[in-house]
Amino acid sequence: MDYRIERDSMGEVKVPINKYWGAQTQRSLECFDIGSEKFDSFFIHCISLIKLSCAMANNQLCPERLTDEKFKYISMVYEEILKGALSEHFPLFVWQTGSGTQTNMNVNEVFANRGNELAGKALLHPNDDINMSQSSNDVFPSAMYVCAVLDISENLIPEIEDLISCLKTLEKKYKSTIKSGRTHLQDATPITFGQEISGWRASLECDLEQIEASLKPLQSIALGGTAVGTGLNTPVGFDEIACEYLSKLSGVEFKPSKNKFHSLSSKGELVFAHGALKALACDLMKIANDIRWLASGPRCGLGEITIPENEPGSSIMPGKVNPTQCEAITMVATQVMGNDATIGICASQGNFELNVFMPVMIYNFMQSVSLLWSGIYSFRENCVKGVFANEKKMKENLDKSLMLVTALTPHIGYQRGAEIAKLAYKNGITLKEACLKLGYLSEEDFDKYFKPEDMV
Repeated sequence: MDYRIERDSMGEVKVPINKYWGAQTQRSLECFDIGSEKFDSFFIHCISLIKLSCAMANNQLCPERLTDEKFKYISMVYEEILKGALSEHFPLFVWQTGSGTQTNMNVNEVFANRGNELAGKALLHPNDDINMSQSSNDVFPSAMYVCAVLDISENLIPEIEDLISCLKTLEKKYKSTIKSGRTHLQDATPITFGQEISGWRASLECDLEQIEASLKPLQSIALGGTAVGTGLNTPVGFDEIACEYLSKLSGVEFKPSKNKFHSLSSKGELVFAHGALKALACDLMKIANDIRWLASGPRCGLGEITIPENEPGSSIMPGKVNPTQCEAITMVATQVMGNDATIGICASQGNFELNVFMPVMIYNFMQSVSLLWSGIYSFRENCVKGVFANEKKMKENLDKSLMLVTALTPHIGYQRGAEIAKLAYKNGITLKEACLKLGYLSEEDFDKYFKPEDMV
């Protein structure tokens, strides 16, 4: 491989001649060859968005340093990054310095080297121009929050809304279909299938409200705090102006944090937001488990619903079909729960003026968002849309339920109701037969009070 010589404050480094990164990126590649996890293009885009916003602010406030010519080429490189044309030039692993300095410098170097190539001269410097008025310590956490807000807003929220809409359709379809309720995995009083589905729908609506509420704290960012929160080496008003440009470019309002010492060292807002993601994961786990319980069988389980048969379920048992979409989304849920533990632990490790667990925090956060939105899409399209009630089986199970005796308790009391249920179960007879045998009601009164349709 052909190399060129790049230089930084530590000396000379060999860099592949066909790559736009520089000395610090190369040092990171050599020193942090750990695992296979890397930042995806969306996160690189968010850092690049901050670089462009800062360049716009610097060009406005310090045009003699960040000249119109420099800004022109920074903008051109940003457009290439946005299109994905430079994706191969961002090779670094998540497992690096905890401030994300190497990734920040990787972006700085690519902007500078590609910009210089476009300009045909040595115009841009990664530190003096691309990183002007910035530090990795404020850029990286700002990129984390921008990424979290945009990823959730653009990708996750629409999928949650579509799943809610899908459930509303099913809820309406089965609003009058009566079935046995269940608590403790045991028979309970009746419910309509529409009511059962409404519980799933309402849970997701609550999750959506919580997720949306968690975005506002993330919109206050560390940008302008530079190294330790004091704003050293930034022109007056830089943070406000940079955030104004960032807001215009992203379409989402971002503003400088009121206390940048907090923003550099604490990541409570990210913990709060991921907590809302975990709540969503918990409810998805519950909904998927309900669906696969209700679909269990087809002959030896509950069998109250059918779900789409997407692929063979066994390599040895012919004709077996499994609730695989439910299994997939529940695995997603467990991963999100695990990510939440990692993010919480990392957020507790802010020492003095900086948290140095940021790369793994945002990697896990983005993984959670990606898994949730793509998992919800698959779950909805390949399972929930095709849920079909087996009303015959629902009625059969309802008719066998001993908990229908609850309809009689206002008339005969709890104790006598329990006697009827126990006798019916012990002797394998109906509730009516047990009631008449015990002499607690006449047949006429039993039929008058015993109406499952009135119990919902």
